Amino acid sequence: MNHLFKETLRTVRKESTVGVADDSVFQLPEKVLQFGTGAFLRGLPDYFIDKANREGVFNGRIVAVKSTDQGDLKAFERQDNLYTISSKGIVEGELIEETVISSAISRVLSAKTQWSLVLDLAKNPAITIVISNTTELGIQLVQDDIYQWPPISFPGKLLAFLYARYVAFGGSEEHGMVIVTTELIADNGKKLESIILELAHRNGLESHFIDWIEQCNSFCNSLVDRIVPGRPDERSKKKIEEELGYEDDLMISTEYYRLWAIEGDDRVKNILSFYKADSGVVIEPDIERYRELKLRLLNGAHTLGAGLAHLCGFGTVIQAMENPAFNAFLSALMETEIAPAIPYALAPQEALNFSRLVLDRFRNPYIEHKWLSITPNYTAKLQSRVIPAFLQYFKIFETAPPYMSYGLAIYIHFMKPAKKDQDRYYGFCHGSYYLIQDPRAAYFHQKWQMRSLSQMVHAILRDPFIWGKDLSKFGVSEDNIVFYLETIKNKGALTSLSAFLNKAEYA
Repeated sequence: MNHLFKETLRTVRKESTVGVADDSVFQLPEKVLQFGTGAFLRGLPDYFIDKANREGVFNGRIVAVKSTDQGDLKAFERQDNLYTISSKGIVEGELIEETVISSAISRVLSAKTQWSLVLDLAKNPAITIVISNTTELGIQLVQDDIYQWPPISFPGKLLAFLYARYVAFGGSEEHGMVIVTTELIADNGKKLESIILELAHRNGLESHFIDWIEQCNSFCNSLVDRIVPGRPDERSKKKIEEELGYEDDLMISTEYYRLWAIEGDDRVKNILSFYKADSGVVIEPDIERYRELKLRLLNGAHTLGAGLAHLCGFGTVIQAMENPAFNAFLSALMETEIAPAIPYALAPQEALNFSRLVLDRFRNPYIEHKWLSITPNYTAKLQSRVIPAFLQYFKIFETAPPYMSYGLAIYIHFMKPAKKDQDRYYGFCHGSYYLIQDPRAAYFHQKWQMRSLSQMVHAILRDPFIWGKDLSKFGVSEDNIVFYLETIKNKGALTSLSAFLNKAEYA
């Protein structure tokens, strides 16, 4: 069986329903510079651009820059930068599948060995877009020299490119860029812009260039939402390859749902014209409501469900959702507590509809999303994703939200260290240890040494160090928290969950 490459496409077009561009795509101009070649970028932004090209909307391709030594650059060359995207999910209870061969990427360059080619792209007037996904750690200010070959950091590399652009076109206004970051941090575009400006000052670049950055370039905040596990497991991959008749070392799997919300004006919409091809791309002057919906309903439910699912013995999201008690808990949590208490002005039905969409995503049997992968930095996630909705619920209803309160009890138990190995702490359940990946692990190790659960719960609930607030002032019942902790200890998390649901039903 041959690898996927250009000649393969003709056969695939004739014999399958796979989404494939015609040969004219290979003649399209390069319009996008992308920092990153990982599965997420290829499964969301590049998916949208490929779809737009197939529909004759955007008509431009991507030059991707590989900044790390990880992964196989030759795989892109061998496959003419083509790769398969297998998307599966549930929409309104129906199973949906889609397979496309993406031809969005024209070239992949190595920043380490081909930096001169990256800078040459600054001279191309057709390239007007920069996309990045360098993880949250990539949007950091570090001391960097733009004349290094290449600069160390992503902001340093981007600044070097922008300076080359400025020089190539004499600082003309019409040759400014639209820069869209997809890193999962609030105000990601504006944060990147502030770092770029600081680095420009530190590198002693002229004031006219700094003015050009601020006045002629658009650094867009954006929000991305799609689960992209990446390479399918070997069994699934071989099955897809047998159906399609080729091998693909770059194949990725994704959920069917997709959202890319971008903060921008009419100029941004004009340049990012690929948004017209898919309703999953939203360009608006303010994207805060999308951030709030995702942060509270998707991320908040994930956070409150992760510890509970693990303590109940469920390894993956779909395993937990197949359990009636867990399904009932998460559904009620989202629909009766989080949705009505999002701390942002939203139509109630919009939040409720979004919660039901998220529940469909949680029930997706094609995605193996592990709960333990959600638990690192559990405390910080509770503070940012859950506590604001908790406080808003109290403000509206003048009582503590019972499902969120139960989630706090689960968190306290999950953070109970059963073993310490140097500076690493481990919890224990179902016969095995799990690593507590949280800076507050030592705090809980100390608190669990207290003489009684009542004393411990009393101390923890009042500690702003954990919650950012003294939660005793917001109606949390210490007796209930103690009861749930005792039930988990004596009878297990599933029994505790059933006891909570029975109590909630007759409350």
